[in-house]
Amino acid sequence: MGTLNKRKIINDPVYGFISTSTDLVYDVVNHPYFQRLRHIKQLGLTYLVYPGAVHTRFQHALGAMHLMRKAIEVLRSKGQSIEPDEEEAALVAILLHDVGHGPFSHALEHSLVQGVHHEQLSLWMMEELNRELDGKLDKTIQIFRGKYPKVFLNQLLSGQLDVDRLDYLKRDSFYTGVSEGVVGSDRIIKMLNVVDGELVVEAKGIYSIEKFLFARRFMYWQVYLHKTVVSAENMLLLCLLRAKELVRSGVDLPAPRALHFFLKNEPNTDSFNVPLPDEGNYSPLQFFALLDDHDVSSAIKTWMFADDVILATLSRRLVERRLYRIELSKTPFPADYLEQKQQEIKLRFQLSDSELPYYVQSDVIKNSAYSFDEPQLTILFNDGRTADMSESSELFSMHQNTGITRQYFLIYPKD
Repeated sequence: MGTLNKRKIINDPVYGFISTSTDLVYDVVNHPYFQRLRHIKQLGLTYLVYPGAVHTRFQHALGAMHLMRKAIEVLRSKGQSIEPDEEEAALVAILLHDVGHGPFSHALEHSLVQGVHHEQLSLWMMEELNRELDGKLDKTIQIFRGKYPKVFLNQLLSGQLDVDRLDYLKRDSFYTGVSEGVVGSDRIIKMLNVVDGELVVEAKGIYSIEKFLFARRFMYWQVYLHKTVVSAENMLLLCLLRAKELVRSGVDLPAPRALHFFLKNEPNTDSFNVPLPDEGNYSPLQFFALLDDHDVSSAIKTWMFADDVILATLSRRLVERRLYRIELSKTPFPADYLEQKQQEIKLRFQLSDSELPYYVQSDVIKNSAYSFDEPQLTILFNDGRTADMSESSELFSMHQNTGITRQYFLIYPKD
């Protein structure tokens, strides 16, 4: 039997051809943990607004790996020493950075696994994969955790201007058709450099960075936090919350095995990868690694016929795209208005106090194109001087244009 050819070429609609450059990269791409990302939509329920937004975390991870390779090539050309094993570790780190996402990406984060970010789940899955691969991901995990001495490798992976954001803005713009989100990723990557071990952007790239920040802000309000998407994702959360409540009260609710496990149990995060004898020796992590969009979608189509009126109603509305009406406000809704709306819905649908939250929800959504709580973007000037981006941009006030903005929302049935 001949040696397996692990140098594969993947045709990506955004960048063209992407290759698996090493045996380890190939093995990671073909692992079930990574293949699962084929079945998790990058933008959750956004396809209910933008029909083209059905691309996946699998495509995004490959695209981000492509940009990571290009960034490393640029830094090497500017004299930065990056060994082949360091490059491989960085490529695998960006491949696996989203492997811990659950069904419909951010839509169900903290819902199925309470209080655990997808980054933590990604780390647990990397550590499990590392055991399978006899320690080949040691350096990858160091980079992912920000513990590797060459800090700029982690900054390329996760920072104010990382290859993750460069890919998802360009890719999400492509698939939604929202051209305002397109960023010049090639130009930005060519402007990267390293000073004192930290990632910097050369001053001639500052206008491209400003466009990147504006594009990110625009995409959040126009796509990621579109009001109809907010309504749909909150209905999905309510649907899963009701299913959890029913299963944990003893109702025999049909659901795929992996999904049913999380509806029934609240796993102990300290022993997330410990096999459970009562569950066929599957660990919570193994169940999580089987979960994808198909589990939730098929369950919701089944729950349309549930005896529980609330679960059946929410499920049918999601399947038929009869979403709750959403109201937006720049300030919190007055208490008397919320009370009025709650009483109106309660009377119309003959609801008890415990049932009302499944029909009326109020919360806040936030948008921040640039975080002042994280390490700042550093600009490198021709004379060797460096300064924070917030001090270097002449076109706009960073606090005014990129700080946190909030919108309050209220959702309820309109029919």
